[in-house]
Amino acid sequence: MKNQKPIHVFATWKVIEGQIENVLNLLQKVQEESIKESGNLFYEIHQGNSDLNTIVLFEGYSSESAIEEHRNSSHFQDLVLGKIVPLLEKREIILTTPVTYL
Repeated sequence: MKNQKPIHVFATWKVIEGQIENVLNLLQKVQEESIKESGNLFYEIHQGNSDLNTIVLFEGYSSESAIEEHRNSSHFQDLVLGKIVPLLEKREIILTTPVTYL
């Protein structure tokens, strides 16, 4: 089998004014469940310095199938799609592969 490179996810969320505390509380639960997934390498939550309503998630997964497992998980479906997404003005997700130079 070909050696797979990890996949990193950068998700930028713009939270509706007045909902940041709700989103951060929900995200804590998502983080707790996500790091238990076998294909998860890390799950970091960042908040904007100049705009506290901006959240940037930095996530690492061992493979594309690990990302699929994450997206199909009950915590992603229930908490992220069901409860958090309705509290967002904007949501952008970028999948990346780390570039390694010798």
